[in-house]
Amino acid sequence: MAISISTPTAYFSCFNSSNQSSLPSLPFKPLKFPPFWPWQKVKMGPLTVSPMGFGTWAWGNQLLWGYQESMDTDLQQTFNLAVENGINLFDTADSYGTGRLNGQSEKLLGKFIQEFPGQQMRNDIVIATKFAAYPWRLTPGLFVKACKASLERLQVEQIGIGQLHWSTANYAPPQELALWDGLVAMYEQGLVRAVGVSNYGPKQLIKIHDYLKARGVPLCSAQVQFSLLSMGEDQMEIKKVCDSLGIRLIAYSPLGLGMLTGKYTKSRLPLGPRAFLFRQILPGLEPLLNSLGEIAQRRGKTLSQVSKLWVENNIYAGLRNMNFFQRRPDSNALIKQDNLALFQMFFCQLSLAFSGRHSKATIVAINWCICKGAIPIPGIKTVKQAEENLGALGWRLSSDELLQLEYAASESPQKMIQNIFQTRSSIDQIMSNHR
Repeated sequence: MAISISTPTAYFSCFNSSNQSSLPSLPFKPLKFPPFWPWQKVKMGPLTVSPMGFGTWAWGNQLLWGYQESMDTDLQQTFNLAVENGINLFDTADSYGTGRLNGQSEKLLGKFIQEFPGQQMRNDIVIATKFAAYPWRLTPGLFVKACKASLERLQVEQIGIGQLHWSTANYAPPQELALWDGLVAMYEQGLVRAVGVSNYGPKQLIKIHDYLKARGVPLCSAQVQFSLLSMGEDQMEIKKVCDSLGIRLIAYSPLGLGMLTGKYTKSRLPLGPRAFLFRQILPGLEPLLNSLGEIAQRRGKTLSQVSKLWVENNIYAGLRNMNFFQRRPDSNALIKQDNLALFQMFFCQLSLAFSGRHSKATIVAINWCICKGAIPIPGIKTVKQAEENLGALGWRLSSDELLQLEYAASESPQKMIQNIFQTRSSIDQIMSNHR
């Protein structure tokens, strides 16, 4: 089995060339992958995506995230590392970018995809972009026009998921139907492979699902703020609707804008507008941050030890069973050249996902989202952030750990402020009416 892969990154540096000549002879045991692994994908409508994606809100946003065009090289290296290590879902929006940089996130993502050296991996990338419900987008045609503009910035012929960025039901109900018809039109014209929504409450989510279904357009995804800081009644109602209707939940801000990383304290706040929010919420997060840290430390020690046994019992024997090796007179077992890159990915990704240096609150908070059945899309700006986030894959929190985290989160006096555009209503009334 051959695999197309680009030039190995630092992720493969742990595979020393001196180890490429032979491997230990071990009794065969079936290869068993962890329940979530970067190259194991999950279904989202007609699409196949990684169990975690990456968000690009910061790419072009100067006000909140301090973007500068000098960062573009680092952003491209970060993107390449993510793709090389199994991530194929990237979320963006036509409104991402400040002032003259409006649309910069889409432009950068399109550029990085076009310049990525691995053709097969490039072809597998799924772009999920959001179209803003601007007040001047009053007709389906204008919404389709917005989609075509995104296609140009992204340099692609078809977008993976075209998403309505927010509902106008709270302030401009008549515009809502035109936006829905715009989603139908872009789907029917083949501009997008699937459609989704963002910032929809349960009532509007059911309404648009039923409306699109009647038009022959399946609703693929619903993107909402979902994390240990955003797991209140409204968000769990949305999750319940998604589960009942077969809609995939995409969790944006799974790290609470950075509050769940453990990086910030009352005396160490981020620059910009986030500082005001952090100053209000961080003082009450000590129980939750302590729980995240305890689990991360415990997991780091355990998993780094288990990983060696896992390699010995599964990787070597499993790859031998899959005919990854060829025998030669001068060696007992050599890796076939065309499978060398894949073996490197097996070995080094395991080391990364289970290593102690990724024992941080970040990976535990992201893994919580995965365990709840959502696809988290943490934002990334640096290679270090991407490496840390990738450590959230390849394992699952236990039921006791989930309860510990959720109890600690419930004890926090302050919660994340929900998006003002998210619609609200009672789930019991909605579901009874829907039946």
